[in-house]
This record gives sequence, C-alpha cells and structure tokens, in this order.
Amino acid sequence: MSEAGTGQGIKKSSCPATAIVIGDGLVGLACAIELQQRGITTRLIAPEQPWRGASWGNAGHLAVEQTAPLASLATLHSLPRRLFSFGGAASFPRRAIKYWLPFSLRLLRRSTPSRFRSGKAALAEALATAIPAWQRLLEQAGGRSLLRLDGHFIVWEDKASAAKGMAHWLNSDVGTAHVRRVTASEMADLQALTSTSLAGAVRVEGSGQIADMTALGEYLHRYYRQCGGTRISAKVVQIEGEGSQGVATLETGEVLRADILVVAAGTACRDLLAPLGIHAPVIAERGYHIQSDATAWPPAMPPVVFEDRAMIVTRFADSVRAASFVEFSGADCPPDPRKWARLRSHVKALELPVGTAISEWMGIRPTLPDYLPAIGRDAERPWLAYAFGHQHLGLTLSATSGQALGALLCGDRPDFDLKPFSLSRFG
Repeated sequence: MSEAGTGQGIKKSSCPATAIVIGDGLVGLACAIELQQRGITTRLIAPEQPWRGASWGNAGHLAVEQTAPLASLATLHSLPRRLFSFGGAASFPRRAIKYWLPFSLRLLRRSTPSRFRSGKAALAEALATAIPAWQRLLEQAGGRSLLRLDGHFIVWEDKASAAKGMAHWLNSDVGTAHVRRVTASEMADLQALTSTSLAGAVRVEGSGQIADMTALGEYLHRYYRQCGGTRISAKVVQIEGEGSQGVATLETGEVLRADILVVAAGTACRDLLAPLGIHAPVIAERGYHIQSDATAWPPAMPPVVFEDRAMIVTRFADSVRAASFVEFSGADCPPDPRKWARLRSHVKALELPVGTAISEWMGIRPTLPDYLPAIGRDAERPWLAYAFGHQHLGLTLSATSGQALGALLCGDRPDFDLKPFSLSRFG
C-alpha cells in the first residue's frame, strides 16, 4: 500500500457525499459524528449488542500525559518485573502464543531509539489536541458536564518505589500535562482511602476524566441521530471497491455502497483489510476491571493510580471501578478469572472504601506493534479510510481522531499530522 496523504492535494470538491463507518466504539462513533456534521450522509454499522467495549470499560481517564509509546527499550527492560506471574500487569498466556509471539517480534523491531523518538513526537502532537477536541464534541452533544479536568493522582506504598517513581514522573516529558508533588491536604485525602501507609504521591494536572462512561455513549449516540446519522445493526464481513465507491457486504448478504468506507472496528480491522493486501498487525490487548457501588468513595476524588499494583481506581457518577492488566491474547479467547481475583485482592489488601456489589468486565484494546494508532486514507483506494489501533488511548484520542479524519476527507488540514499514523508504515 502506498503512502496515505495528510490532507494535502485533496480538494474540497472531492469531499464525499456518503460514508459508511464500520464499528461503533468511541473512535468509530466520533468519526461518524464528524462526517455527519460535515454534511456527509453517514451510516454507522456495528452488531447489535450492549456498548461495552474497551471504550466503555476503561478507567475513564483522558491520559494526555502518556506521550511515550510503550514500544521502547525502557518498556522491554522493565518487562520481566511487570509480568503477571511476578505480581505485575503484563500477561502472555501460553494458550495465546500464536497471537503474541509474532506481535512481540514486531514490537521489538519497532522499539529502536529512533523509532521511539519519532513515535513519541507524533503521539505528543496528537495528545495535545485531545482535550480541546473533547470539549468541542461534548459542548455540541450537550454533555459538557461529563468532562472533568481535575487531573489524577499516582501513589506508592513502598518507599524505594516511591522515590524512584516520583523522580521519574517529576522529570518526565508529559506533553500538555504537569506533574507536581501532592500537598499535605491532598496526601491526607489519599491516605484516608486506605489502611495501608502511603510512601509518596504526585498529582498530574492537565489530564481529565469522563464522569460517566455509560452516559457518554448515550449522549454521543443520541447526538449522532440528531445530526441525521443512521445506525445499522449488522456485521460487515467484506469490503471492496467498485469504481469510485466502497462496497460493504453484511453477514446477511446485503450489500451497501458509499463514497467512503471508514474501517474503525478495532481488532476486526485486520481481517477486513487483509483481502485488500493491506497489512494491519493489530492484536487484542485485553484489560480487566471490577466495579462496585460508589458507597464511601469521595465523589470529587480524581482517578488514583496505585502504581506498585499497576491498578487505577476511578469514581464515576454512581460506581467505583478498579482496572488493570495488559493481556496479549486473541479476541475470542476466554477471560482469565485470575485477573479479577487479583483486582479483588488488591482492593481488599488496601481496604478501599468500595461497595460489595462487584461486577466483572474484560475488554479488548486494539493495539499495533509501535503503539501508535492507524488513522488515514488509502492513497490507492480513495474510497477507503481507517481509524483504529488506539491501544490504551482510545478514549483519550477518539474525539480528535474523528475530527482529524473528517478534516482529511474533506480537504481541510487536520489538527495534527496524520502521516506518522498511516498504515503504509507496515508495508
């Protein structure tokens, strides 16, 4: 596949009249809203099921501070002590070796210092646009109250890890965010959450949170319909070109056509694109959470990262969620109950003020080997665009990804350079 453009050379007259967006996670939904707002008649296609993917099940954290891609020598060096078997969050199940071994080899090749530097620069530029994009989208959708910009806390229980961790964060390049030591009153509030003595903490300012993930989905789906968008409950099994248009074949055999097809279906994008000769080496990087009634957790407390346990705890409107794990597996592999048990044990050991009505969830983060998303338009197939592979930053980057792709397709300049996110980087 040849290099996708970044908006240059695409004239206004080439703005598509019709579009099909495949996938209704937050990235696909943001793309569909943006295209419909631009006057493009848009159909959003996804299977009929509860909105419970990685976009919904994460920590609700707008992680603009995470400018460093995980494809790095530092990540590889720290991996052994981060393995699940040693109490960490990284998991490589033996039953899923056919998925994670090829991915791991690709990640190794993408972790050179030069590739890391270029990836970090591209990611930082995109992340700088993330919160302004969310502000615009939620203002339009009437859900501005869902956006909280109170930052988040990172805490340590062990003195040695606190000294090392605080030095790391206080001296890190965190893009538009800012890291500082907590005040005495903030430390007291954090200590009140747990019976375990905390050895240190920092506050990250400039990051954000969505206050209610379920309400977010309701607001955005409703706004998409208000903009005139159509949703079709179906599974797309094949895409191809027909003249200047894209053709999507549904599982029912129905065939739909549009000027542009946007593939935004997470890990399913790999199989949709492969028959076209497009290589998209995305893996199912799975995360887990447990959730309970809010009970005594302070309503105004920002998300808290318990870094020694690789766990983040977030208060939502009426619930508290503890999330963790980076499990490299297949999309259809059964969940690992040990992950939920580990989260329960952390909550119990810390004696956190959470309710007893605990629910469990496992979801898939679509991840590419260089830990950069794929956003762009295929130069050889002008009817094809894509937005997927956002790894841990799907919630964070979804609004700006949709707005950037809309600009690209309509001949405007995106708010960040899309060239580093072209799928052509995988050959």
